[in-house]
Amino acid sequence: MLPPHRFYYLHNFQRALDWIGERYADLLDAREQAFLAGFSGLPQPSQALLVRMLMRRGPWFRADKLVYEEIPDIPEAAGPLLAQGWIDADAAMALDELFALHTKPELLQILNGFGLQRSLGKREMLQILQQTEPEAKPYAAWFPAAPHAAWRVAISDLAERLRLMFFGNLHQDWSEFVLADLGIFQYESVAFDAQSRAFQSRADVDGYLALQQLRQLLDESGDAAAVLAAIDDGRSEDCWRNPWLERRRSKLLLRVGQACERAQDWALASKAYALCNYPGARHRRIRVLERQALFGDALALARAAQALPESDEESQRIARMLPRLLRNLGEALPGRRAHLQPEVAQMRIDVELDAPRPPTAVEYALRDHWQSDAAPVFYVENALINSLFGLLCWPAIFAPLPGAFFHPFQTGPADLSAPDFAARRAALFDECLALLDGDGWREVILQRFDAKAGTQSPFVFWGTLTPELLALALACIPAAHLKLLFARLLRDVKANRSGFPDLVRFWPAEQRYELVEVKGPGDKLQDNQIRWLEYCAAHGIAVRVCHVRWRDGETPPLGAPLGDSAVGTLGGGTA
Repeated sequence: MLPPHRFYYLHNFQRALDWIGERYADLLDAREQAFLAGFSGLPQPSQALLVRMLMRRGPWFRADKLVYEEIPDIPEAAGPLLAQGWIDADAAMALDELFALHTKPELLQILNGFGLQRSLGKREMLQILQQTEPEAKPYAAWFPAAPHAAWRVAISDLAERLRLMFFGNLHQDWSEFVLADLGIFQYESVAFDAQSRAFQSRADVDGYLALQQLRQLLDESGDAAAVLAAIDDGRSEDCWRNPWLERRRSKLLLRVGQACERAQDWALASKAYALCNYPGARHRRIRVLERQALFGDALALARAAQALPESDEESQRIARMLPRLLRNLGEALPGRRAHLQPEVAQMRIDVELDAPRPPTAVEYALRDHWQSDAAPVFYVENALINSLFGLLCWPAIFAPLPGAFFHPFQTGPADLSAPDFAARRAALFDECLALLDGDGWREVILQRFDAKAGTQSPFVFWGTLTPELLALALACIPAAHLKLLFARLLRDVKANRSGFPDLVRFWPAEQRYELVEVKGPGDKLQDNQIRWLEYCAAHGIAVRVCHVRWRDGETPPLGAPLGDSAVGTLGGGTA
């Protein structure tokens, strides 16, 4: 079901252009300013046709394939666009573009004089012709008798730049307006002024686009050396003073280093990681130095990381590396540390179940085995604690800080994964967590659960957090435990948002609960799970690790259900 107005997409596009004109006028060049001014002066059918084309995969379009009820005369609507030069009928068309626009029978008609056998497939036809007809030429030259026109959108780069400036990223597109109009996505209303914008200079936009091109080059060609050289050459550019653009640059450097590792180019990987300050780069560089047999350099960097770790994850990894590095250098080894703290290891329980038929996830099988009216069990994984945190701390998460919100379609703040995310909002988070010291925190969470229902959030999993689950959690989980869990979550939002145990068991009559990590035959604890288990055990939070085995042997392994409780990528629609 579409919004009632047939030009809904056009009105939304014009809203975006108005937004850009208000907030980014100083960053627009003459061509972009001319587009914003000229677009509003076009006849409505021409405006609509251009937006329709920009919203579809191009850049080439056949006039006979552009069929829209609200644009009755497509060629007439195209006239002003051709006059502006925004679409082009005379642009050179490559052979593969010609093939993309037509079916095989149409191509046999168009290319009748080239002696192609009808038995050939389109790909074989293309390969043959690319040897004899390599030059691009206008559509009319390929198909002089065409009963329709073909147009190439000539402003794709301009439209892409405007889309980037509006959203602050290139993974969101104009469909966000439609989804919001239909009520499919609901976004929190954040008060920000006209100066709230993703980019502070034209160089910022250029820098983002340059990084995007380099990322595509890395993904498509795998030429890590060329990408690294380009990043290194441009590292003095002013745009990297923008903190979130610098994070994006560092993330690309991390990807370059990983690509070099896969290619076993240890020297290049080490260089990439040395230039990178993205979380995780340091321990990867230590590993690469070890691969190069540069054990002294690796040990020095490992000890620096041990003295001032960037995260719990890094501490965990360094603790595993140090004995190996010391052994290679012939130095004394520290006392061995158990894989798990004794108090965590003691929480292991073993359960034997009949193998489910048909096979199902082991988490579901254990949940159903334990389920009872007196002790309900829920599969929640990362959903429950994150959701309770998201509801209690909603005002802090959606605070209109500079550099956090740029447009109305953000699921959360742009700096959500930044190292200083919590520090920038320390007073606001302290205020939210202080509610747990009083008696009104349950009412606050319930009120926000009702008031914000369905609103996009990087923490709240609306599909998993049912009223029943919420009521039991508020009744059975002590405020002191929530405060401990939330405090660790805030220490490293990106890393600590995952790794929570799979199940939660409640005993409502006793107002108690426990968290249970479930492992099937052959499954092992992951590092982030180990860190959460150790933390819970150290702070008196009820937690178990349940190992399930089947009475009649192993069943085909099935992973945990990946529905609304699976953690997705962090981001607020900008990074």
